[in-house]
Amino acid sequence: MHREELMSTPQSWAGIVRTPPGSASGWHHHGEYDSYIYGISGKTRLEFGPGGKESLEGEPGDVLYIPKGIVHRELALGSEEGEAFLVRVGKGEPVINVDGPAN
Repeated sequence: MHREELMSTPQSWAGIVRTPPGSASGWHHHGEYDSYIYGISGKTRLEFGPGGKESLEGEPGDVLYIPKGIVHRELALGSEEGEAFLVRVGKGEPVINVDGPAN
């Protein structure tokens, strides 16, 4: 994933994220940040919940919401690069990598 910061304050972050086709992020959460993702291109799946067995998918025009502290990972589906506008509202460390979700 490539994140390009557009602006940042002590309580928010906004930017563009680009994800290569077929890639997956590691498991992580955003600490005390709520995250809002607006899909620009490509198709994305978010996996979360006990054992990572829950998921939702988004495509261009969709807005995905990730509440603070939710362990998840993103997968870029298909053959097109994913691009999204990302806004985080909160404080502290914006990305905290973990081994995976609890079962």
